[in-house]
Amino acid sequence: MAQANEWWRGGVIYQIYPRSFQDSNGDGIGDLAGVVQRLPYLAELGVEAIWLSPFFPSPMKDFGYDISDYRGVDPMFGSLADFDAVVAKAHGLGIKLLIDQVLSHCSDQHPWFVESRSSRDNPRADWFVWADPQDDGTPPNNWLSIFGGSAWQWDTRRCQYYMHNFLASQPDLNFHNPQVQQAALDNMQFWLDRGVDGFRLDAVNFCVHDAQLRNNPARGMPTDDPSVNKVNPYGWQYHQFDKSQPEMLDFLRRIRSLLNQYPDLMTVGEIGDDDTPARIAEYTGGGDKLHTAYSFDLLGPKCDARYIHGVVQRLEAVCLDGWPCWSVSNHDAVRVASRWQQPGHNAAWLRLVFGLQLSLRGSPCIYQGDELGLTEATVAFEDLQDPYGIAMWPEFVGRDGCRTPMVWDAAAPHAGFSTAAKTWLPVASEHLPLAASSQMAAPDSLFHFYQAMLAWRRQHAVLRTGDIELLAADDTVLAFVRRSDDAALLCAFNLGASPVRYALPDHVRPLAVDTLHSLPSGALDGQTLVLPPYGAVFATL
Repeated sequence: MAQANEWWRGGVIYQIYPRSFQDSNGDGIGDLAGVVQRLPYLAELGVEAIWLSPFFPSPMKDFGYDISDYRGVDPMFGSLADFDAVVAKAHGLGIKLLIDQVLSHCSDQHPWFVESRSSRDNPRADWFVWADPQDDGTPPNNWLSIFGGSAWQWDTRRCQYYMHNFLASQPDLNFHNPQVQQAALDNMQFWLDRGVDGFRLDAVNFCVHDAQLRNNPARGMPTDDPSVNKVNPYGWQYHQFDKSQPEMLDFLRRIRSLLNQYPDLMTVGEIGDDDTPARIAEYTGGGDKLHTAYSFDLLGPKCDARYIHGVVQRLEAVCLDGWPCWSVSNHDAVRVASRWQQPGHNAAWLRLVFGLQLSLRGSPCIYQGDELGLTEATVAFEDLQDPYGIAMWPEFVGRDGCRTPMVWDAAAPHAGFSTAAKTWLPVASEHLPLAASSQMAAPDSLFHFYQAMLAWRRQHAVLRTGDIELLAADDTVLAFVRRSDDAALLCAFNLGASPVRYALPDHVRPLAVDTLHSLPSGALDGQTLVLPPYGAVFATL
């Protein structure tokens, strides 16, 4: 086993969506050479790792999450040599590199599936989830696709149904087959040997299905599931059998065993489940499976103090030796600046949200543009690219609004993202005043707050690796103590628009308050915190 320094415990990850980060060749689509060009910006910001969303060969039905070759680079993004340049540049800047691995499914154009669907007795016939119809010709069971409708697609070659948790063009691999597991591990090793520092595992709990294909039980219309929009019937079931099966744990141990052969690596899993805290605890506990994982609990509309307190409390109750990852934005969610908007106070509010995200026990993950305060863009129907949004428009407009191009320089064509006549998604005009060049030149900008907050956090090891003790729940204040053997730090946040007083328990006795860049700081009145609107207190104990 290689030695590990566990940099990932508390390490800050920045997600890059390559299509929208930087176009280097003028075709309107971001690429790997563009990532190389902008990596110094991320080094200046102060993140420790980047997560690079898919860049592999793909028909792009789901924009790279439908992979047709796990070991290549799609020509629109460049070449393997361009990828090697990303590795070299990132490492030269002291930045770790994580890449997506989409294990549960691939493209229907992948050679594996082309062979599998050709007959019922070919060498890869059992590499995907195939099943006969019921006696009346209907699908094998009631499982649903996240993108709407049945999770089963009829195939006329085999006269069977195949399973797809996502688009019909994304057939699910059969991880009950040991050959499939080994092929996935071999693909991961290919990238490990090219120098990556770990993986973000897409929809990791979707890999294994119930071998008996039992029906999911009914749930009824959900009201509080942040991972599924309200017009999607997927949320009307408890997903007891189509994902999160116990056989996945042994495969996760195989992944960890592979990564343990290399130094200083990590995995972060994406988990959407009926009981997400339990699944994160199961997948990250014991030190022999995932290093960390994130959920959709902070990617939905709820952001009040009691809700966030409850999310952390539920996770901490079960995730005793596991390690969470906290994300408030990504390429699948409405941007936090719009989803959790506080009209008239958004600038102060976004600072508070980031300060809170960096203070929780776990590894924070920032989505590109969050450091600029980018809002969810409005994309006209004729410009939509996301198949999810096109299928469910207008009640659900899809994910394009959080995927529009980065704004680097308001004075440049397409805000410095591209010199093309037209970009794959339009640059949002409302983003131009938030361009990176403008914010980097303004000391009081959100960019500089992110930069200062990241630097301050690096000076407090207790925020990276310490335990967490939640204090009493409150309508507007979220308060907790981070503790390690040699340090303790009180963290308190007023998520409301009015001043508030919050009484501390007797065993929490603050000694000194830290004042942070551009974040309104509260004060102490004996054992009572006095917090301004959207203000915070960080105090040593």
